[in-house]
Amino acid sequence: MSVDSDGTEEHSWSVDPEDEQGADIVAFGRQMRARREALGVRVAELASRIRYGEDLIYKVEGGKRIAKPEYLDRVDEALEAGGLIKAMKEDLTRVRYPKNVRVLTKMEDDAVEIGAYRVHGIHGLLQTPGYARALFRMRQPAYSEAEVERFAAAREARWSIFDRNPVPTLGFVQEEGTLRRRIGGTMVWRQQLERLLELLEFRCVTLQVMPLASEAHAGMDGGIEVLKFGNGTAVGRSEGAFNGRPVSDPKRLQLLELRYGMIRAQALSPRESREFIEYLLGET
Repeated sequence: MSVDSDGTEEHSWSVDPEDEQGADIVAFGRQMRARREALGVRVAELASRIRYGEDLIYKVEGGKRIAKPEYLDRVDEALEAGGLIKAMKEDLTRVRYPKNVRVLTKMEDDAVEIGAYRVHGIHGLLQTPGYARALFRMRQPAYSEAEVERFAAAREARWSIFDRNPVPTLGFVQEEGTLRRRIGGTMVWRQQLERLLELLEFRCVTLQVMPLASEAHAGMDGGIEVLKFGNGTAVGRSEGAFNGRPVSDPKRLQLLELRYGMIRAQALSPRESREFIEYLLGET
């Protein structure tokens, strides 16, 4: 029986050595190895059964790579684990993402209201996969393709917020320049604008555009984001306030909310913003 090529990059994810979740990945690997050794199955035999390279098995069991779901499916079946190895899917998929993304995703999942103003790019919750990948590919110093896919997948995981019931109240203000800039080329750009119009079909989503012609602008210090939770607490961050650090103190939050409120008042109305996006699409 032939065995697939090693496929380490294709069938697993990298581990961030500075992430404390690495201990969990090592523990998962030990569980898989313990199951294999309890059955007296050697690595070479398992590789033949699941049609993956031996090196990949060693790296997964050693906590040096994060196994993808399809790998876990094959190992679970090959070792007759009865679903015990498959049950690791959710945890392993989650720890593949960078720590800061996991923290952000958790906060967004808990939020009942999110308000955000963006200066340079379209907000992560509004992006298409193509737009997200284009952004990561243009970063300097350049990311490897594996890093691009890892970061893009992490961003895509945040989009599950739109599957929640009910979806939280989401308000966005985008600089006009972020909508005009053709990140990824014309097709990617058009798909991104179409995605924005699709999201505006959600009654809980509001999008406003800050026009370049606006003479008054309360957002010159940079982007702002405020997340509010069901227990009455909130957290906010702004590039131009409090050294860019997240804040939860009511007085500091009040300052951010005041500034964000002024930005919304100075931007185009939601109806005018929709018409502006439709106008941009009609230009091509």
